Amino acid sequence: MGLTLVEKILSNHVGRDVHAGELVISKVDVCAVQDGTGPLTVQEFKKIGKNKLNNPERTILFIDHASPSPRKELSNTHMVLREFSKEYGAVLSDTGSGVCHQRLIESYVNPGEVLVGADSHTCTSGALGAFATGMGSTDIAVAMALGKTWLKVPATYKIVVTGKFKPGICSKDLMLHLIGMIGADGATYKALEFTGDTIDNMEMAERFTLANMAVEAGAKCGLFVADDKTKAYLEEKGRGDKYSQILPDTDAVYERVINIKAEDIKYTVSCPHTVDNTKTVEELEPEKIKVNQVYVGTCTNGRIEDLRVVAGILKGREVNPDVRMLICPASPTVYKQALREGLLETFIDSHAQILPPGCGPCVGVHAGILGDGEVCLATQNRNFQGRMGNTNGEIYLASPYVAAYTALNGYISAK
Repeated sequence: MGLTLVEKILSNHVGRDVHAGELVISKVDVCAVQDGTGPLTVQEFKKIGKNKLNNPERTILFIDHASPSPRKELSNTHMVLREFSKEYGAVLSDTGSGVCHQRLIESYVNPGEVLVGADSHTCTSGALGAFATGMGSTDIAVAMALGKTWLKVPATYKIVVTGKFKPGICSKDLMLHLIGMIGADGATYKALEFTGDTIDNMEMAERFTLANMAVEAGAKCGLFVADDKTKAYLEEKGRGDKYSQILPDTDAVYERVINIKAEDIKYTVSCPHTVDNTKTVEELEPEKIKVNQVYVGTCTNGRIEDLRVVAGILKGREVNPDVRMLICPASPTVYKQALREGLLETFIDSHAQILPPGCGPCVGVHAGILGDGEVCLATQNRNFQGRMGNTNGEIYLASPYVAAYTALNGYISAK
């Protein structure tokens, strides 16, 4: 019986062939926490009684969710991570250094590796051909101490996407369409293996968006076969020597195969308060849903390719006076590239506000919290009630393309 991609990767780390449904103990290559989950991880690690990390050079502590800190309580939790980093030699990614998931793909994770992180969107790194998944703080503490973790090998849904998108359509629309199709729990504890000629032709930025939102369908991970585009990305980041390719077997067993035609995908929006509550922009436009805030950024769509799309639409225009537009590059690398290309000037001239690299308003602890009754359209990955700091606010999710036109018009639109 052939192996899927996730079974291949985990087999390499377990030391034997493993199949869906098995409970295994796997070696771990990279461990990550962020400032929301990290302090508890540190506490649990110290309870274990280990006096050193298994692999400090590949244990990364990110301060990104409240970056910079908006209040003393969060500042105190940041101090916990800084002190732990000094004491145990873990890598510290401090305020302003960017979103953990963007930094992981830029600098730390390679094809064929296993990454565990105390954040659900750790699955972003699956676009590099790695097994990347989120776990609880206690599980990450154990992985940091032992360099191993236990898990059940997930069964796989094969997502086959063929054809070409219509102009302006992107992988965010595809992922929202898929989640709307199968539901927010439609792939619970499954691996989503993306394939097809549409996927083969995608740039890495688009793949990262798909992998990032795999968990929004309940999935354990989102995976892609590493290819020439993966190799080029790694070379650009100075890790070309880390490239390797693992292929699923031709007779691999998939629990489900989902076929999607790219040309059928339309501009898609997730409406409050669940990601699978999807509608097309065409369905929403007659309602002219007014927005108070548009947010472009996060680990989902805060990359340079996303900012280019937005700047191309905003160039020479001004954001609607009733809209606050916030733009947050996902990392300093993205920020500097946007500066070199003149994108930041375009945003400023259009009356958008630029935030320092980090999670920004997405998690709702600072920078862009909604007022009562306000509506935000965001390129982030979640729109749960209260997600942006106010249970009386409403969040719609969409692509950078839709976000730009919405900011200009003042209501959800794609033209």
